[in-house]
Amino acid sequence: MSARPFIKMHGLGNDFVVVDARDEAFAPSEALARAIADRRTGVGCDQLLIIEPPSNAGNGNADIFMRIRNHDGGEVGACGNGTRCVAALVMAETGRDELTIETRRGLLEARAAGQGRVTVDMGEALTGWQDIPLSEERDTLHLGLASGPLSDPVGVNMGNPHAVFFVEAVESLPLAQLGPALEHDPLFPERANIGAATVIGPNRLRLRVWERGVGLTQACGSGACAAAVAAARRGITGRKVEVVLDGGALELEWREDGHVLMTGPVATAFTGLLPEGLAPQELRP
Repeated sequence: MSARPFIKMHGLGNDFVVVDARDEAFAPSEALARAIADRRTGVGCDQLLIIEPPSNAGNGNADIFMRIRNHDGGEVGACGNGTRCVAALVMAETGRDELTIETRRGLLEARAAGQGRVTVDMGEALTGWQDIPLSEERDTLHLGLASGPLSDPVGVNMGNPHAVFFVEAVESLPLAQLGPALEHDPLFPERANIGAATVIGPNRLRLRVWERGVGLTQACGSGACAAAVAAARRGITGRKVEVVLDGGALELEWREDGHVLMTGPVATAFTGLLPEGLAPQELRP
């Protein structure tokens, strides 16, 4: 395979390698996706995002399909910050201020929100135990899971499974040590993103997230959505909140119809070509 152009983008420091495959297919193996994401020997990113032609499956017509590969090479259904980045890229290309993006999660509507920001309808928050999914029936408002200082999380699915813990002081929490075991807990057959949130003001949360297949990130869009829903379900906040992550803040609204709107900034870091020698066994003709 010849070298492919890419764009390096980020949303609040949650960074992505974006490859446009609308005209020429690009279907990397897990090994190649990991090689691209490697921060020492590859380009480096939390997720590899591939823009493909839409399949337009289901109802409605999409403008593009966005495929999401995590840092570990695995494919996932949702990436909030990545959706904003891809939406901004394609809207700039087409001169439009709104876009429909097809993902494994379904159709996501995006629109320009001014001042370099994008709003994405991340779809309906799912809270049934089968939807998270869990390996057994439990109350998703109180999952009954604990590890060290973390206990009593809320389960939410935002295209990815999330467990959200509420703590007094998230800044001092050793999430890098606690996250891996919780991600792989038998309660989560598809693993889970592990969020820890502290209330820092009226309708304002401070959030850190251990992402499934990625690790600690500067920001997690779907995690911020899950935290907003979890806080509202617990009665800790209202349905409109600001979520402050390591890389900055996102605005969230959990609408009465169950959909979650996420608004935040996007940025382009640089462009380049994926080096042909990145993973020789993958790049041979």
